Amino acid sequence: MDEKSSSHHRLLVVLLMALIFGVIMIQYVCPSRSECRMLHRLGSWLSVAGAAGTPGDLREQRDPYIAEDGALVRFIPRFNFTQNDLNRAVDFNIKGDDVIVFLHIQKTGGTTFGRHLVRNIQLERPCECHAGQKKCTCYRPGKKETWLFSRFSTGWSCGLHADWTELTSCVPSRMDSREAPKAMLSRNYYYITILRDPVSRYLSEWRHVQRGATWKASLHVCDGRSPTLSELPSCYPGDDWSGCTLQEFMDCPYNLANNRQTRMLADLSLVGCYNVSAMSEDERWAVLLESAKRNLRGMAFYGLTEYQRKTQYLFERTFNLEFIEPFTQLNGTRASSVDVPVETQHRIRQLNRWDVELYEYARDLFLQRFQFARQQERREARQRRQQERRRRLRGRLGIKKPTAAPPTLDGRLVVTESVARSEEDGGESEGLMPVWWELDENGTMEDYVDNVEQWK
Repeated sequence: MDEKSSSHHRLLVVLLMALIFGVIMIQYVCPSRSECRMLHRLGSWLSVAGAAGTPGDLREQRDPYIAEDGALVRFIPRFNFTQNDLNRAVDFNIKGDDVIVFLHIQKTGGTTFGRHLVRNIQLERPCECHAGQKKCTCYRPGKKETWLFSRFSTGWSCGLHADWTELTSCVPSRMDSREAPKAMLSRNYYYITILRDPVSRYLSEWRHVQRGATWKASLHVCDGRSPTLSELPSCYPGDDWSGCTLQEFMDCPYNLANNRQTRMLADLSLVGCYNVSAMSEDERWAVLLESAKRNLRGMAFYGLTEYQRKTQYLFERTFNLEFIEPFTQLNGTRASSVDVPVETQHRIRQLNRWDVELYEYARDLFLQRFQFARQQERREARQRRQQERRRRLRGRLGIKKPTAAPPTLDGRLVVTESVARSEEDGGESEGLMPVWWELDENGTMEDYVDNVEQWK
């Protein structure tokens, strides 16, 4: 009976190992859920079954950022960025004079993110939001000064959906008019924004306009003035464009929905503002695209609608602030419910080709920043664990950390007379730790190596 029982156990172990190996091979051979659907379904069943036998504390330690959109696709970077581009942690002083400025681009999920800023951040002095009021009061601890310039805190103080050109020229003067001007100290302004996939954003804006939205209150101020009607013609003759078809929306050559993200993030004064006769269209948009990329790199933070958890993580890491409730990835928007033919989608991409290029660039930088921040976090965690292990070991051995490094030879501790005497005394005297004990085996911050493949 014992031999039969032993053979049964061995057989079960072999079968279990074969199942685990099969699950691994499924994920490797078929990384996309759209392919090998039945195999993925089998893999998910096995994963669930395996998770049921996994201790709760181990399940909680699993990385929540690995596949927030449900797809197992590898991210391969296309652009090279400096360490300064990737490491965006700032010394935000909410008790001082620092201000976060939110550049809100239409139909990017900015309303949701804006509400997070005023209602969902854990603060010593939370924003005061009251029912029926559109704006919240976001004061610094101990002061009647605001730390946030956004729709839900200061309102549209620089115009409805003010862009980069408007905000950078308007915000300082608006802040000085609201509060006492800082004679000696200049405020630090940290600009942030949210971007979205251009096709989804465009369709969402069309649906919004179709329901009657106009954004007529936008000022579009550039170089001290708003554009004339000849510089910025209207797409519709009446009060609004409600009921317009997608074809009509795409056919308007003056539609500001086209490449909106690029235009709103660029410095428009570089191309003569809204005077399109200053240069050719391709030349104009090429300048705007490079300006938008440059401004995006220099921003303290930006997030992507398609990556809510990573957006939350990078904001918290950048500003050393924490949200109370986690962000939720919602894919069921009005734009996603629109059934658009492939040819129409292609036309939308052509109309927004500069936004498409900007978004690919922004997504690449965003995911590299996330990868860099996670590597930093893991390195810091390893260092804390090492320091704790050293402290505990010294406590158990009764060894104090030496004030000066002991004599060494090729990294080995040279046994001096005092050390030898300590050993002869049975370890009662104070000993010395070998030099290798103090070495940092994890390298430095510069070792953000070529291995930047990241699960999406």
